[in-house]
Amino acid sequence: MKMNRLLVIFTCLLGIASFAQENENTTNDSVTYLKPITIYSSKNTPERMPEVKNNVLFSGKKNEVIKLSNITGNFATNSARELFSRVPGVTVWENEGSGIQINVGVRGLSPNRSWELNTRQNGYDISSDVFGYPEAYYNPPLDAVESVELIRGGASLQYGPQFGGMLNYVLKREKEKTFSFETQNTVGSYNLMSSYNAIGGKINKFSYYAYNHSRSADGWRENNEYKVRNSHVFLQYEFTENTKISVEYTNMNYQLQQPGGLTDEQFNSNARQSSRERNWFGAPWNVFALNFDTKLATNLTSNTKVFGLVGERNSIGFTATPNIEDAVNPLTNSLENRAVDRDFYKNFGIENRNVFTYNLGKTKNNLAFGTRLYRANTQRQQQGVGTTGSDFDLSIEGNYPRDLNYYTNNITFFAENQFKVSDFFSITPGVRYEHINSTAEGQFGVSANNPVDLSNREITRNIALFGLGLEYKINSTNIYANISQAYRPVLFSDLTPPAVTDVIDPNLKDADGFNADLGYRGNVKNYFNFDFSLFYLSYNNRIGGTRQFINNDPTQGTFLFRTNLGETVNKGIESFFNFNVTRFLEIENNYGNLDLFATLSFIDSRYTDFKTTSVSGTAPNATVTEGNLSGNRVENAPRYIHNFGVTWSNNQFSSTLQYKMSGRIFTDANNTVAPSANGVTGLLDGYNLLDLSTEYKFLKNYNIRAGINNLTNETYATRRATGYPGPGILPGEGRTFFVSIGAKL
Repeated sequence: MKMNRLLVIFTCLLGIASFAQENENTTNDSVTYLKPITIYSSKNTPERMPEVKNNVLFSGKKNEVIKLSNITGNFATNSARELFSRVPGVTVWENEGSGIQINVGVRGLSPNRSWELNTRQNGYDISSDVFGYPEAYYNPPLDAVESVELIRGGASLQYGPQFGGMLNYVLKREKEKTFSFETQNTVGSYNLMSSYNAIGGKINKFSYYAYNHSRSADGWRENNEYKVRNSHVFLQYEFTENTKISVEYTNMNYQLQQPGGLTDEQFNSNARQSSRERNWFGAPWNVFALNFDTKLATNLTSNTKVFGLVGERNSIGFTATPNIEDAVNPLTNSLENRAVDRDFYKNFGIENRNVFTYNLGKTKNNLAFGTRLYRANTQRQQQGVGTTGSDFDLSIEGNYPRDLNYYTNNITFFAENQFKVSDFFSITPGVRYEHINSTAEGQFGVSANNPVDLSNREITRNIALFGLGLEYKINSTNIYANISQAYRPVLFSDLTPPAVTDVIDPNLKDADGFNADLGYRGNVKNYFNFDFSLFYLSYNNRIGGTRQFINNDPTQGTFLFRTNLGETVNKGIESFFNFNVTRFLEIENNYGNLDLFATLSFIDSRYTDFKTTSVSGTAPNATVTEGNLSGNRVENAPRYIHNFGVTWSNNQFSSTLQYKMSGRIFTDANNTVAPSANGVTGLLDGYNLLDLSTEYKFLKNYNIRAGINNLTNETYATRRATGYPGPGILPGEGRTFFVSIGAKL
């Protein structure tokens, strides 16, 4: 297998090298025909934020800006593996290959629907509830994205509660033509069909942009078909050069068949198989925003966003572990009723950001400050008795046993000031104040045909976060350092006991901690782009459950007590290097750009303290034994994530071959090595993958794209699931290909 990989790499590099050669000068008697000289632009990515942009301070913060026009990849299916290949330390979960949900985490944090990141689109929130349920069921199609911005943990002061940082998808806009049309149409493996179509323009003071994206496929695994549609419209009016207002609306809807997880035996025999044909998921999503930019004075700019979300989460299926067959009941001669769970989300917010520039002595300093108001409501209906059918049918028998309402109210103030000690050195202290009120109420379940109400739960807290950033410029490079407090509010699931007998600690605290970065980054003569840094992340007050005796009496049995139990520490190295070989040799005018890149990250994520309990025997002879996970590795955190790649490009053609290496992971906090019979726990091996993507531009406005993902057809998995989207191992995709043709007129 290793020899096959080496042969593939060598063949692709040889192909790129041969393509790069051009004919020598030719002569005909006394006439000499010279080769035309063409200046090829280097596709240098990722870029980094300036000190101030969009009324936000980035001085001293680790950040990356990925411009999608500068990379080649499978954007039709939102290939996060290729998108983040030049960003160190990003863990990607690959559930089913549809790309409908992008699941990423950083620095060993969980990638589960990117919930450790503050996920945004054009600067406003797009997750279900940023405090109680921060899962991103929606992300825009990458065909519609201009750039992706990732600001690490130091973003907590200006963007709010998260340990991972802020992830922002910036959508495309037409800023010059009065009318433009863009289309990108893709076909690929397993009946993949994708079509992206957009119009946009600028007429005097009025700008507009609208797109529709539709995609469908049968999926690499059995029982894995999907259909998804994304639509978006944007309108803007400029009153003056410094004052403008815009509105935008995004609508998404999809139906995704979920093949479920596998046991290790099933995975090893045939990773494409599935024993679940009745499991479905859908999430209608509506996001709207109003944006107002103005310049209040020569040294004061302001931005205000009003935003909202109306969405749903709908799942239906038979969600037993994969070693349990979804079989016909001989008594009823039909399949078991499926379980139906539904969430309904409504949230609304207003966020104001300002930058005031002032002089201290001879240097200009920047004060960024703002406020935010936010309100969210989630209605959660679970355990509905669904049909015995196989289609996407959300109808149920009777009522939902569990019907809960969660509410979040938030008021925030934040400020950061960039003090420029000199033209080279700046210090940026900051503070963020959060007032958060979370409540839960409703019917928790049914016992003996009687409804069981959830006792009203309410948590109110006032939190102050502090941070400090430093940056020292050395020509085109800089040294940066940042330390910022962060926190993760108690989630809705933490306020709701799994069973009627469980108890929630009335003094449950939010998780808190801090992020620290120290790094060196920059460009050397425009041929060497680098960022090398160390990080340290402390995550305190993690929530878990311990067994306790009822009324402190062993004869009465035990109950699960959910409370704050411990701390984890994630630390490591993140580095990125991009070396432009042809620019270094000063031959790019003749041979285009040959770039070599590498992202290297080493992650040590461990529990430093986490109390556990185990129960042996039954009442009245039950025994509770206490333990501690101190020293265990954090689940789903690989010890290393490396990406290596080579890109060759000129003004017409670009090709990228990338190689990803990800280390093995434990899938539970107990660091279980041997796989369980149901596939839910056990060590997951690391994996090594090759991806090849190309693009050819012709007639100025047209393009052809093609690529092969998982070139060597490796069998691998990025995660095990304990529940949704189906317990067990969730395999990554085998070898797939795509071909795309597009135009921008």
